[in-house]
Amino acid sequence: MVCAGIVCMGVHEIEEEQGGSQHRATIGHVLSDISALELMLKKGMIETGVRRIGAEQELALVDDACQPAPVGPEILDELNEPKATTEIGRYNLELNLSPMDLTGQVLSDVHKELDELMGRTEKAAAKHKARPILIGMLPTILQENLSMEYITPRPRYYALNERISNAKGGRFDVQIKGIDELKFTHDNIMVEALNTSFQLHYQVNPEDFAISYNCAQLITAPTLAAAANSAVLFGKRLWHETRIAIFEQVVDTSGAEIPSQRDVLKRVRFGEKWVESSVLEIYRDDVTRFRSLFGPEKEEDSIAMVERGEVPKLYGLQTHNSTVYRWNRPCYGITNGKPHLRIENRVLPAGPSIADEVANAALWFGLMIQLPKVYPDLTDRMPFEHARANFVASARYGLNFKMHWMDESTISVRDLLLEELIPLARAGLASCNIDQGEIERYMGIIEARVASGKNGARWMLDSVAKIHDYGTRAERLGALTAATIDRQASGSPVHEWALADINECGNWQCHYERVGQYMQTDLFTVQADELIDLAASIMGWEKIRHIPVEDDKHNLVGLLSYRAILKLVADPKLHSKGSIAVADIMERDPVTATPETTTLDAIERMKAHGTSCLPVVEDGKLVGIVTEHDYMRIAGQLLEEQLRGNAQQG
Repeated sequence: MVCAGIVCMGVHEIEEEQGGSQHRATIGHVLSDISALELMLKKGMIETGVRRIGAEQELALVDDACQPAPVGPEILDELNEPKATTEIGRYNLELNLSPMDLTGQVLSDVHKELDELMGRTEKAAAKHKARPILIGMLPTILQENLSMEYITPRPRYYALNERISNAKGGRFDVQIKGIDELKFTHDNIMVEALNTSFQLHYQVNPEDFAISYNCAQLITAPTLAAAANSAVLFGKRLWHETRIAIFEQVVDTSGAEIPSQRDVLKRVRFGEKWVESSVLEIYRDDVTRFRSLFGPEKEEDSIAMVERGEVPKLYGLQTHNSTVYRWNRPCYGITNGKPHLRIENRVLPAGPSIADEVANAALWFGLMIQLPKVYPDLTDRMPFEHARANFVASARYGLNFKMHWMDESTISVRDLLLEELIPLARAGLASCNIDQGEIERYMGIIEARVASGKNGARWMLDSVAKIHDYGTRAERLGALTAATIDRQASGSPVHEWALADINECGNWQCHYERVGQYMQTDLFTVQADELIDLAASIMGWEKIRHIPVEDDKHNLVGLLSYRAILKLVADPKLHSKGSIAVADIMERDPVTATPETTTLDAIERMKAHGTSCLPVVEDGKLVGIVTEHDYMRIAGQLLEEQLRGNAQQG
């Protein structure tokens, strides 16, 4: 795996279990590498005086219907580009940018390289009837797209799934509450494939590592607030940067049986304290806290190499570090034969446009340069807990929260950015002799975005609000995705984008192929022991003709129809019984569908069984309902489109 053109170990093709003697050997390599790194720091072997940057661009792939297109490996073969690599999902790819010195026209160079790589990827994808999209979380992705058939067929991904799944007892529980609430359980690591990011790398002097890393932690919240772009998942309006919640919950190996009194760290985390003096503090803490998931790719006697004046790869340390997912991760690498340290920013989402991404990078790099000069004493002026609280708040609320700041003060994140941080970032970039025109271009994008309050997340939420009452959920999410692709192609930053329109959803047929795409999910239900009068009242109040009957665990146990209630009224024997329960007249074994049932199959079932309603179940649990009314509405839309088309042709 290559990060920004700098060697950095990833998860390698290792399938053996990390247990017993093998695990002890792996930890032995990690400990030796930490000692070797300590020796390198003492001997002054780590590169200093160089400001080098890099980036990793993750992207999603969609088909003509804006659905996930699982053709990543095929596109990669077509692309034949060493800077491109796979991601865990077949509908994702990663592009690694060249390392560049932070000076001159570096920002436009990053922009040009991204444009060129994305252009080539787009051409390669077109041959497989797919398109790339830059977005933190793809709106049209469904839980069914997270099955193992969508995992990229590489041994390292299967091994990662095995390790994490075993640690989690085979259950990946996700619960996120925003405007809406999402709660679901999955059975494999593919939930991680929901996330798509734009990761930045910043090389630091070893003697400056502590203050640089602490500044990275400090500015995580405001930079994320400005860049948030992941507000919608499975049709739910969640956090402004939902990726944060997803990743922290999914890649957690602490296990389920944790005593409530015990504090346990997550493998994906922001951190627990400021760094005092050295990168070694982080590496030592991580190897203390987390079991190694994989052995190193190769073995080397790193201490002996350092003593001979050679530069080791530190395979053991880098492999361990690659599976401890700090949002700001320290990295060791080698460029042109010289070892260096860098900080990897893993927080920022992909998109909404390349211009937005480069602007986000300009803000972060500028602050990484300038803040150590302005706040060398930041650890004395702000408790670490405040920085962590800021991070969570920025993920939840984007540009709409008050930040903890220096000396126990609080300030609106937008005011902090506009009044202090953006000017500081401009100064930082200028101090590196970045071209003034580039500073104005990219920092101008940040300034306009923050002033308007319109980041990618806000554009998403406002677009969803605009089209909320039109079409089906599938159509609305398709429109959101199609509009994103269209606006990205224009090259304009997100604060200039027009909101999505329902008519952008494209070919309507693709949104009605399966029941799960248009079923009603906001359900009115009763339980079997409810008074029938309540059910009749609900039908009258809500103007519905069917009510699913479920138990307290949401298992479908029956279906109550308006026709059954009319029959009750007409039958004096039943009516004379007095208090009548729903169970007395409900249909106990109704015909059902699943979200994956095709529309044609659903219509045939309704015809064959003479029913006008199909409860939709998944693993026995009620998840939705479709009725004749839904098909009449779809048919009406189709008829209207056909008639309008005929009129225009006439």
